[in-house]
Amino acid sequence: MAEQTIPVDRMEHAAELFGNYDSNICVLQDALSVDILCRGGEIKVSGGEDAVSKASRAIRGLLRLIEKGEELTDQTIRYMLALVEEGAESEIEALHRDVICITARGRPLKAKTLGQKRYVDALRENTVTVAIGPAGTGKTFLAVAMAVRAFRAGEITRIILTRPAVEAGEKLGFLPGDLQNKVDPYLRPLYDALFEMMGVESYQRYVEKGNIEIAPLAYMRGRTLDDSYIILDEAQNTTREQMKMFLTRMGNNSRMVITGDVTQIDLPDPKKSGLIEASKILKNIKDIAIVRFSDGDVVRHRLVQEIIRAYDRYYDENRKGR
Repeated sequence: MAEQTIPVDRMEHAAELFGNYDSNICVLQDALSVDILCRGGEIKVSGGEDAVSKASRAIRGLLRLIEKGEELTDQTIRYMLALVEEGAESEIEALHRDVICITARGRPLKAKTLGQKRYVDALRENTVTVAIGPAGTGKTFLAVAMAVRAFRAGEITRIILTRPAVEAGEKLGFLPGDLQNKVDPYLRPLYDALFEMMGVESYQRYVEKGNIEIAPLAYMRGRTLDDSYIILDEAQNTTREQMKMFLTRMGNNSRMVITGDVTQIDLPDPKKSGLIEASKILKNIKDIAIVRFSDGDVVRHRLVQEIIRAYDRYYDENRKGR
């Protein structure tokens, strides 16, 4: 049985570390099978030697975040544990120094994983960024945040968001209304991200002025998009021809972001996905970044990570079986 003692300068920091009804510290205890107690300005960790070492490193890292004013969440704690496993727990502090933008509710938006930080850096440094990864990694949300940031700074005059209107098991024709009504459900995630960043009223005002446009990919054909931040979402559902068409729409003083998940292709022939082809063709071109996320970058409910990993294991086993 090993034991380590961690001094705590302020008891309110210890209280925040432990959380309501010790909810935060229970995550550490359950994950590493250790006992964690706070007594007289000290936190004592006991258990197996390796587990105690990891728990102590995680606690020290979390306390540093608390001292910087960061609020702990279940996701933050679990990500800290993942970084401890990699010996990279100190790197989490870099995530919380960089505010991407302020949301409509006044909340500072920051990268939550090192993968997200690399993505945000790529968006800043490159004219075209291609982001590939599983659901819940913030590909679209962070791209919209960077677009809003550039718009507020006067770097561009328009934000253009687009998606291919490809059915995922249901037919567009079954939906009521005209074409716009039919495609609106496919564009809803883009609306939601903009509402979060700008608020509904500001969003509607900018749409009326023509500063913001959300439309199906087919509406991009024949256009030249100057002074714009252009985001193509769900790009795994573009054909090769659509992807080339989209990439050649870029005008002067514009940036492009292409996001997608190659495990969720809804095309009749998945091998003809424009995203897969573009990631190979564009990988060696200067000023174009290809960013790949892993399941460790998922920032939704913790079960989303487990679901993605379970599917990956299932498909891997099936491939080996064949």
